[in-house]
Amino acid sequence: MKSKFPNATGSASPRSADVPSDPAQNTLGVRIADIAALRADGSIVIGQRKIPSLPLFDEAFSAFAHGTNLQSDKGPIAIEDLQPGDRLLTADGGSSEISWIGSSTFMPSDKGNFTPLTRIMADSFGVSRPDSFLSLGPAARLLQTPAHLRSEVGEKRVFTPARAFVDGVNVIEVTPPTPIRMFHLCLQRHAAVIAGGLEIETYHPGANPLRLLSHTLRTVFMSVFPQISHVSDFGPMNYARASVEDDLTAA
Repeated sequence: MKSKFPNATGSASPRSADVPSDPAQNTLGVRIADIAALRADGSIVIGQRKIPSLPLFDEAFSAFAHGTNLQSDKGPIAIEDLQPGDRLLTADGGSSEISWIGSSTFMPSDKGNFTPLTRIMADSFGVSRPDSFLSLGPAARLLQTPAHLRSEVGEKRVFTPARAFVDGVNVIEVTPPTPIRMFHLCLQRHAAVIAGGLEIETYHPGANPLRLLSHTLRTVFMSVFPQISHVSDFGPMNYARASVEDDLTAA
């Protein structure tokens, strides 16, 4: 596969990183994911992985719809045009380097594995927030505290699933009629990036994400992130998360 990234090395999935061929796997769907990662030595690894259609894996590829503009240190840029090493502006007023980008195609017919996109109309969260309608995938979380949680968390902002704000008017669910490419990304640290004036969480698997996976699936999961050697290398979570069920996950 020819890379668009300079100084990139192709990386075919190692045999141990393929989805296992065993009776248990017959119940799992499999999707192809594209990855690009920036290693500590400055080299870029690109490749594809076969991954199971399990929530932990799908969430790593389904936050931003194709065409979403993010604010970089050089201005807005579509997520599909970003490369590892590019710098994105963050909600804390700084910027951080992209260490990993992942994408995969999701089908509207993925029963049980595809949640409709969340479409946020312009100005839904204030003037120019967003500045035009914004379509987000099922893994997207906004750095926005729902009104019913504000008395509990005070001034503290938490990451809340975008779908929790669906009201049928300003924020609606949309099921694309055709397959759609979606993306997620990691920065050098857990943060919120800016998309259309809204702050959206970068990828982090959360606390102890591999506890329910078999040894083989843990190997598959780690193969998706060649920029790290251990799950702890994702670093600390810098913001808390609120679930749709109103639970708070401590940072």
